[in-house]
Parts: sequence; structure tokens; C-alpha cells
Amino acid sequence: MAIDILKAFLVGGLICAVGQLLIDYTKLTPARILTGFVVAGVFLSAIGLYKPLSDFAGAGASVPLTGFGHLLAEGVRKAVDKDGFVGIFTGGMTASAGGITAALLAGLAASLVFKQKDKA
Repeated sequence: MAIDILKAFLVGGLICAVGQLLIDYTKLTPARILTGFVVAGVFLSAIGLYKPLSDFAGAGASVPLTGFGHLLAEGVRKAVDKDGFVGIFTGGMTASAGGITAALLAGLAASLVFKQKDKA
């Protein structure tokens, strides 16, 4: 159990460190970096590298945005196998619906609990 936590911490920390290096040493905007991480997850999943990393690191690989990209790619892959061409359009949203719903509900809860502050 402790070794699983250590693997998740190291892999997740490495992914976050790459993001921090991109922020510190490039002129990329945070939005482009975040999008790049999702695309990297899709790409690594497409070439078969992200699944073994996810199996090795668990939450250390599935929680960062690269894990979201992997989830989208796997959802599309499964939906194409099941539904054919239509799966290209439905698979990603079907696979990630639970996470997206949780994020929306957390945002709603935060908006109800905390008061909005003007920047002026």
C-alpha cells in the first residue's frame, strides 16, 4: 500500500513539475499548457504508453489533465468498437461524464458557499 502511494506521488509530482517548468521557462499561457496536457494524454494513450503508466501509478497518472486526455481517448476507442463511426462523437463524453458532473457540482457548491468579490 505504501509503495502505491509513493508511485502515485512520484509520477503525479513529475507531471506537475513538467507543468511548472513550462510556466516558468516558456511564454505559453496556462490555457495552452492545460490544453497541451490533455492532448498529450490523448496522444500517449493512442500510441499505447499511457495505459501502462496509469496501471503503474494509479491516481498519480489518472488525476492530472493527462489522465483526462487518456480517459477521453479510451472512451472513444471503446465507443468506436461498440457503435462504429458515431462512437467518435459520443465516446469521450460518455466516458468522462461522471468527472465532468462532479466538477460542475463542486463549482456550484463553491458558488453557493462563498461570496463573490469584485476586483475593483
